[in-house]
Amino acid sequence: MSVKDQISADLKEAMKARDQVRLDTLRSVLSAFTYKRVEAGHDPTDDEQLALVQKLVKQRNDSIVEFTKGGRPELVEKETRERDILQHYLPAQKSADEVRAIVRTALAAIPAEGRNQGAAMKVVMPQLKGLADGNIVRQIVTEELANA
Repeated sequence: MSVKDQISADLKEAMKARDQVRLDTLRSVLSAFTYKRVEAGHDPTDDEQLALVQKLVKQRNDSIVEFTKGGRPELVEKETRERDILQHYLPAQKSADEVRAIVRTALAAIPAEGRNQGAAMKVVMPQLKGLADGNIVRQIVTEELANA
């Protein structure tokens, strides 16, 4: 079952349960899929659907940070709830220890003279695409390069 099909089924359940936040969140995702279909000229693939959901989660995370700075706890709560709903459709994220192990393996494969953050990220990110937040990966790469 594709992400879009799962979201459509969950949308129906949210309608029956009269869960307005969940309903609005799932409608916004389906709307994003429609925009993507129009933009690309074809239905989004499963990978494109996951990337779109990840983008929406990242937007929610950015909004949470900004609303927290602005002293808007009611909006922080709403965005947090929406982010949690969206994260349900993403694959399980790798822990920091799992990411660190992958980074160490990648750094060992890079020659010492070419070992820098850009080279490491180029090797690591394809392995962790969709499985870890890029900011966390970058932070771990920086720490491991400093320790090497």
